[in-house]
Amino acid sequence: MIERINNGDKKPSSDEDASDDGGDEESETAEAEAAEDDAPGTPERPADRPAVWADRLAASGPTVSIVNATVHTVSGETIEGGTVSFREGRIVAVGRGLEPLDGAEVVDATGLHLYPGIIDANTAVGLTEISSVAASVDVSEVGDVNPNVNTALAINPDSEYIPVTRANGLTHVVAAPSGGLVSGSSSLIRLDGWTWEDLTAATPVAMHVRWPSFRIRRRSFFGPPPSAEDQKKQREERLERIADLFESARAYAKVKASSDANELEVNPRLEAMLPVLDGTLPVVIHASEIRQLESAIEWAEKEGIRFTLAGSGDLWRIADTLRAKQIPVILTSVLSLPSRRDEPYDTAYTEAAKLAEAGVRFCFASNGSTFGAAAVRHLPYHAAMAVAFGLPHDAAIRALTLSPAEILGVSAELGSIEEGKSASLMLVDGDPLEIRTQVKALFIDGRPVEPTENRHFSLYEKYAARPR
Repeated sequence: MIERINNGDKKPSSDEDASDDGGDEESETAEAEAAEDDAPGTPERPADRPAVWADRLAASGPTVSIVNATVHTVSGETIEGGTVSFREGRIVAVGRGLEPLDGAEVVDATGLHLYPGIIDANTAVGLTEISSVAASVDVSEVGDVNPNVNTALAINPDSEYIPVTRANGLTHVVAAPSGGLVSGSSSLIRLDGWTWEDLTAATPVAMHVRWPSFRIRRRSFFGPPPSAEDQKKQREERLERIADLFESARAYAKVKASSDANELEVNPRLEAMLPVLDGTLPVVIHASEIRQLESAIEWAEKEGIRFTLAGSGDLWRIADTLRAKQIPVILTSVLSLPSRRDEPYDTAYTEAAKLAEAGVRFCFASNGSTFGAAAVRHLPYHAAMAVAFGLPHDAAIRALTLSPAEILGVSAELGSIEEGKSASLMLVDGDPLEIRTQVKALFIDGRPVEPTENRHFSLYEKYAARPR
C-alpha cells in the first residue's frame, strides 16, 4: 500500500514500497490522497516591497537648518530645543543643540513644533477641478476594467486644490483613480512642482479594485431599483469579471514566459497586471460592508496578491481577522454618519480606536471622491475626532505620517524625521490636530513652500480689505 508522505521530499523506504498488499480500493484511496496533497493550496502573500521614489528637483533644494524647535520625530523620541538640518531635499542632521550647517539658511523655531508632513493615501487631488466642467475632471475612464490606466499623466500641476490642500500641513497625497471595477493604478504626488513629472514622487503605487457591493438597494433617486435577484445576479457578474481579468493575466504571463512569447500580441491591460501578479505592485481593495470585506479578503488570499483594504464602516467588525492576517487598512471618512440606522452615532468616530486596540496597522485618508477633493485639507481633523473618541494622540499623529508611508511603500523616504529621509516637514504653532493651529512654514522634499499662497487665503485678504 502506498502511504501518503507528509515530510517534504522524503521518499518511502523499500519496506513501504513492498507492502502493497491492498486491493484496488486502497490504491484508489491512496491515489486520491496523493492528488489532494499535490493540489495547490492558498498561495502565500508576497512580501512588501518599497515603491520606486522619484524627485527630479532634489538637487535644487536649499541648505536649511531649523533650530530651537520641538521636534516630533514620530519614529522616536520628541526632542526639545532640537535642530533639524537638510540639504538637496534630504535630512542630514537631527538632534538637540546641534550647530547649523555651514552656509545654511537658519530658521529660528523657538516656541514652534516640527512634524513630518502629512500624507493622504486616497484622494482625487490633481485629477479634478470643477465638477460641472467635464474637461477638468479626469478621475476615471470609460468601462469597468482599466488596469492600464495610471494617474500620473493626468495630474494637473496648476490645480487650485494643490495649494489649498498643503496649507494645512499635507505634503504628499495619493492621486487615486475611481470608477468601474478595476480603476487603474495610483500615483503618490508631492504638492509642489511645475509639471506632472515634478509632482510625481512614486508611480505606480497600487492597483485599485472597487469590490462589488453586497447590499440590496430598496430605493433609488432615479426610479425603482432592480429586483433583489437581479442585483445579486449583477454582483456575481461583476465578481466574475474581476476573476476573469486575473485569470487572463496569469495565462498571459505564462505565455509571455514561454517559448511562444515572440508570437504573443501585446495587450496593454494584461501587461499592466503583471506587476500585480509578481508581487511588485499591491492592490488596494475598496470595500466597507462586512460581507463585502470578507468576500474581498477571501478572493485576495486565493489570488496570492499583496493587498490593502480601503474603506470605513465595518472594518472594526473584522479587526481580529485583520490583525491575524496582517492586512493593512486605509481608513477613510472618519467624519461620517453610521451606515445603519441602528448603529450608535459615534460608530465612525470610534473605528480608529477599535482598530488600534486590536493591533491593526492603519492610516487615515480622505474618501477619494471628486466632491471631497476640496476637503482633503481637513484630514487632520478626521484624526482629531478619532482622538476625541478613544484613539491615543501619538497613534493619531502616526496614522497621518509614518503609517501611510509604510502602507504605501515609501517609509524609507517619508513619514518621520530621521537622517537620510526626505525633508518634508511642517512647522506649526501648536497641535496639528487642533483647528486653531497655524502652519508657519512648510518644506516639501526640502524645498520651501509658502502655506498661505492659495486661493482661500487670497480671497480672505481680498474681502478683509473691503471698505466698510
